Amino acid sequence: MFYILTILIGYLVGCSNLAFFISKAKGVDIRAHGSANLGTANATITLGWRMGILVGIHDIGKAVLAVLLAELLFPALPHVGAVVGVACVLGHIFPFYLKFKGGKGLASFLGMTLALNWKFALIVLTVVLVVTLITDYLVLGTVAAVVLVPLYSGIAEKSLTLALILCAASAVILIKHRDNYIRILGGTEIGLRRTLTKKDRVSK
Repeated sequence: MFYILTILIGYLVGCSNLAFFISKAKGVDIRAHGSANLGTANATITLGWRMGILVGIHDIGKAVLAVLLAELLFPALPHVGAVVGVACVLGHIFPFYLKFKGGKGLASFLGMTLALNWKFALIVLTVVLVVTLITDYLVLGTVAAVVLVPLYSGIAEKSLTLALILCAASAVILIKHRDNYIRILGGTEIGLRRTLTKKDRVSK
């Protein structure tokens, strides 16, 4: 029963989508532009890097909040932070009030990792940045992160259960990025450098 409650809390917190509200305030729908999703990367691509940073902080912060809240309320539940963190990531990806079409989950995944183990999260963030800078594609940094986190966490904690819980979020994120893989192969994926050197792309 308590796990169900934590999953519900995590999911509802994850459903908060600042990219949607910002784009709505600007009178545009970013789902019709860029990668057509409501996440940090597409907010950056379509609305500019300033809005992207704001959305990123929000998406990371809500996962941190969900994990810390669950660990505070239910400290005796094994892996409760990971459970609620995964639920938050899934809430971000599948928000009920947006027809279950939200972002792709990387920022919230990093926020969950930050709350679970901030030292390891810094390593993961470094890996994401290095891979992204070398390849110019954030999606490849994303793949590295979502594979590394459950693998390391399971080994460090000596817990297959923890690894499998985190893999639930990793698998969904990997699947959600399948269009990015296709665009990379086709040479049409928007790279990081192009994204950061342009101003706002969408206006009313």
